[in-house]
Amino acid sequence: MDPQAQFEQIVMPHLDAAYNLARWLTGNHHDAEDIVQEACVRALRFAGGFRGGNSRSWVLAIVRNMTYTWLKKNRPEAIVSMDNEDLAEIADPRAPATDQIDAGFLRAALGELPVEFREAIVLRDIEGLSYKEIAEVANVPIGTVMSRLARARRQLQNYSGQKGGA
Repeated sequence: MDPQAQFEQIVMPHLDAAYNLARWLTGNHHDAEDIVQEACVRALRFAGGFRGGNSRSWVLAIVRNMTYTWLKKNRPEAIVSMDNEDLAEIADPRAPATDQIDAGFLRAALGELPVEFREAIVLRDIEGLSYKEIAEVANVPIGTVMSRLARARRQLQNYSGQKGGA
């Protein structure tokens, strides 16, 4: 298969998810468009290296990595490193945080989260990725995904309680 056809088959179906991830992580429409465009160029260049499997995870991993590179260069204060937490403290990371908050309030609340938490919520609750897919995209263990989701949901609940949402 020629690279253009392979690109269209692997990448094109996931452009909306790619944009959503970049938009939520950067908080800016124009930056997200630039990042997705660069990610598409990279995906086109490396489409021949795609060995099958989950193309959505592959595309979102490229977008995620491009976004983090962009954030480190342009907004280093937005990157917060998280240590793996003891999983015993996790409540139920499976309950979608987005079920209890209206859309406008959700945008504001997500904007307050550290980027790694926002990424986990967007990939799970908005894009519907499995824990395994999120772990592949973020290149972290599933336990870290669960921890980030639990912490993000707890922060969203606290935000909701403080701001009167839900």
